[in-house]
Amino acid sequence: MAHPPNVREAQPPHVREAQPSHAREAQPPVRGTAWSEGVDRLRAGATTEPGRLRIIGALAAVLVVAFGAVTAWEVSGRASAADDVVSRSQPLSADAASVYRSLADADTAASSGFLEGAQEPQDVLTRYNKDIATASELLVKAAANTDSSSASGHEIATLNKELPRYTGLIERARANNRQGLPLGGAYLRYANDRMTKTLLPAAERLYQSETRRLGDDYDEARVWPFAGLGLGVVALGGLVLVQQRNYRRTNRVFNHGLLAASVASAVVLLWLGVGHAVSRAELNDARTHGQVSLEVLNDARINSLKARANENLTLVARGAVLAKDGKRDLYESQYADSMKVLGERLGDAGKFADDLAGSEPVKVATKSVGVWRERHTTARATDDSGDYESARLQITGDKKSTDECFDAVDAALDKALAHEQAEFTRAAEDGLGALTGLPLGAALLAVLGATGAVLGIGRRLSEYR
Repeated sequence: MAHPPNVREAQPPHVREAQPSHAREAQPPVRGTAWSEGVDRLRAGATTEPGRLRIIGALAAVLVVAFGAVTAWEVSGRASAADDVVSRSQPLSADAASVYRSLADADTAASSGFLEGAQEPQDVLTRYNKDIATASELLVKAAANTDSSSASGHEIATLNKELPRYTGLIERARANNRQGLPLGGAYLRYANDRMTKTLLPAAERLYQSETRRLGDDYDEARVWPFAGLGLGVVALGGLVLVQQRNYRRTNRVFNHGLLAASVASAVVLLWLGVGHAVSRAELNDARTHGQVSLEVLNDARINSLKARANENLTLVARGAVLAKDGKRDLYESQYADSMKVLGERLGDAGKFADDLAGSEPVKVATKSVGVWRERHTTARATDDSGDYESARLQITGDKKSTDECFDAVDAALDKALAHEQAEFTRAAEDGLGALTGLPLGAALLAVLGATGAVLGIGRRLSEYR
């Protein structure tokens, strides 16, 4: 009986070696990573229309959400800076200017009271005490809102340390003056020297530091939200392209979900552009017609106070203190310098005033400065002729004196400052108001837009089920 040949033996040797033995274990199939498998599925899904729709829907939703998130983030930062302008940096800048004015006015009141003799008038004493109290209160307020390690913090510390020393010197000057001792004039000049060389420079640096911080807040609040605007254009453009694709494939003009997403994105984009433009315009107005005018008027008032203090000290010193050239009276020279700056600042203030309520006080101050100059010249001539008592009355008297002119200038500048402060506050608050609600509105509309995009794509996907 013939047996069938052995298949394994009948095969060539190289074929027998290539085949696995039953005793050899089977090798497991090679598996890729989770990432590669995900990419493979995504690639496979993208080859079908439902897969492509899912990818398109996800991208559209992500774009809209990202647009809303970036818009909310950018606008929140600008709104915060605008709020700082209104509620923090500008009030601190104004307070710093008030500290300077109070200190300068206190020095003026001290010298005016000294000229009145042993019995200082009660109204002058009250004015001095009020100025010192105002400066002290404002310094406490500034310290509570300022980092002690900052530049402003160092200036506040200097003022808090030097102000008691100044008031102590003034009290010594008064005590000696009441006793008729000439040492009182020396104490008064020393107190004025500390005021002009230590206190007022520190107050001026504090004002400049707070004004720079105000400028930084202005700049931050006014920067255009380029990232939000750019991303909004991209998101809206992407939604338009998706709807065009949908129209070409289905001949349906509108997809309600995608249309809602487009409308929501367009509203946010328009709100962002218009809202920021209005806010920027109002903040520009607040800076140009408010803050700049305030800075000029503050400088004018400060120089009027300096001029008045030096005018009084000219009579107190009576030529005992000379300027660096050794010829001119120091205080008369400083009076002339302050009056020159005062005239220049009033000219600038008249240019910045954009309505009658702002320009009229400046005109009154300018006219009063002219009369002040004339009366001062007459008083100096009287003093130089040896008639000290008549010269003193022409400086400190109740009628037709330079003191009357100074009071008119100070009152007019105070009125102009109050008007410009109100103008600034109105414009700055309008600028902040233009951004109110935009961060929250952008976030909500972005969520609605993303939801609309997903539902719109979902509607198309349901046609394949």
